[in-house]
Amino acid sequence: METLKTMILTGYRSYELGVFQEKDPKIEIIKKSIKNTLIRYLEEGLEWILISGNLGVELWGAEVVFSLQKEYPELKLGVIFPFADFGSQWNEKNQEKLSLIKSQADYVDAVSHEAYKNPSQLKNHTRFLLEHSGGVVMVYDEEFPGKNQYFLKEAQDFSETHEYLIDKITMDDLQNVINE
Repeated sequence: METLKTMILTGYRSYELGVFQEKDPKIEIIKKSIKNTLIRYLEEGLEWILISGNLGVELWGAEVVFSLQKEYPELKLGVIFPFADFGSQWNEKNQEKLSLIKSQADYVDAVSHEAYKNPSQLKNHTRFLLEHSGGVVMVYDEEFPGKNQYFLKEAQDFSETHEYLIDKITMDDLQNVINE
């Protein structure tokens, strides 16, 4: 497989993991696991991480990218929203967090430049991300499907006709980080 230059990072929303506080110890475990995974790809030539801006794994992953940029200045973060007003209905604290991530990202845009209208915007967004990346790192476990099962299904379908890597960080992987 040729060098992966661009990967999507996605996974569970914070509420799916029962994480409601910034100080939840689960966050550090997830971040460490993401960091370990990304370093492997960085050492093979990874340059871009793309996220959709979802609360949870994606925003924690963005923070990991920012911390890795000190050691890997070539690493860039792209935030590509499915629609224009993404996150506008969130509470103030979460909007501030998203705003901070956007301000530090290397690229920010939306696939649809209109407010949310219908699910086709989400489908177009997923397709766009798949077509503009060589793989995905997902915090995902088959036993706990969550919202990302839809993205995973699209990625699996896409990988049947394109060279596309799906790297899952499972609950076992997270447990291994705890045991390190």
